Amino acid sequence: MAGDDGLGRDFGRLWGAYATSSLGTWLALDSLPLIAVLALDASAAQLSWMAAASGAAGALLAVPLGPWVEFQRKRPLMIRADLVRFLVLMSVPAAHVLGLLSYPQLLAVAVVVAVSDIVFVGASGTHLKSLVPDRHLTRANSRFETVTWVSTAIGPPAGGALIGVLGPVVTVVLNAVSYALSALGIRAIATPEPAPPARPARPAGAAGAPGAAGGSRLAEVAAGWRVIAADRDLRLLFANSVLVNALIMATAPLLLHLMLNDLGFTPLEYGLGFGVPCLGGIVGARLSRPLVRRFGERRILLGFGAARAVWLVGLVFVGPGTGGLLVVMAVEMAMITCVGVFNPVLVTYRLRRPPKETLARVLTAWTISSRAAIAAATALGGVLAGVVGGRAAIAVAGVLLIGTTALLPR
Repeated sequence: MAGDDGLGRDFGRLWGAYATSSLGTWLALDSLPLIAVLALDASAAQLSWMAAASGAAGALLAVPLGPWVEFQRKRPLMIRADLVRFLVLMSVPAAHVLGLLSYPQLLAVAVVVAVSDIVFVGASGTHLKSLVPDRHLTRANSRFETVTWVSTAIGPPAGGALIGVLGPVVTVVLNAVSYALSALGIRAIATPEPAPPARPARPAGAAGAPGAAGGSRLAEVAAGWRVIAADRDLRLLFANSVLVNALIMATAPLLLHLMLNDLGFTPLEYGLGFGVPCLGGIVGARLSRPLVRRFGERRILLGFGAARAVWLVGLVFVGPGTGGLLVVMAVEMAMITCVGVFNPVLVTYRLRRPPKETLARVLTAWTISSRAAIAAATALGGVLAGVVGGRAAIAVAGVLLIGTTALLPR
């Protein structure tokens, strides 16, 4: 069990909750876009706009949440975020059964899930740091990274098989249930949670001054970005991480449409194309901590940060049939292995650098920026695909991704 090696029994409960929700998430990989394609006959541009609109709206709505998350107890917030995701996802099968499912509803569901994700991420990082001793943070984050890639390896193929037999709505139900189970697991954690930091008092005379409350609130909202901007290495890693995630995720709806619509792959084949390569993520996550011990944190951040950026352009060469599926698997395997090494080191570094009293705002600012960048890149990818085609748009994203290596801290 995850809690038997010095990380503690309560870490095992948190790890189990995360494993459950992670498996549900990856089982339902692209379930909303798949429903849009298979049930509502959406185009490639509509898929890109769905991802972009939900990401942008979710990020915009979450901007004022950083200070709110910072000054609240984190465990109840995580539970509430899980329950909100459960309820909103269950609205999809309900509407489908009643014959009321629509593209606007899928957009609304995606937005609410995106906001809840941001709240959960902002709360969970701070909660983990209070639950696990600092010396064990890399090990704990490697455990989470391993779970992510195990779920990603199992989820998409299993989800593709379920979609092929029962349709895409069933995976949405399973994803919703996974969030309910995650909430129960987090609620079972027994270790008392430290009190959240106290909200700083306003300067004398600020109360009642015109605009003072708004200025104070604006400063609280911007605190996460200010902390990132003031730390050179954190600033570079932030810029690199945001752009890498945006460019990789922007190609997802384009590749989905290319594989399912243009090249004739089945949902099961699509799931296999992304599930099997995630075995590389498991290997990378297991290697992360030993590699840090041998080469040091900074070398791993630089080396594997650059290595994870060079593979995406290979997706340009995807063709029909078994050969095309093998190309997808090879490219994704190489990229995901590098990501599996890099991510636990980045996450641990990001937890250690900021002051404790601003950590939740830093994590929230980081997540909001990443989601907003993904939304913008996905929207631009959809526009570009409409002009030059999906394959050419993937090529542009791959070339730009290589350029992000210039932002890694030397």
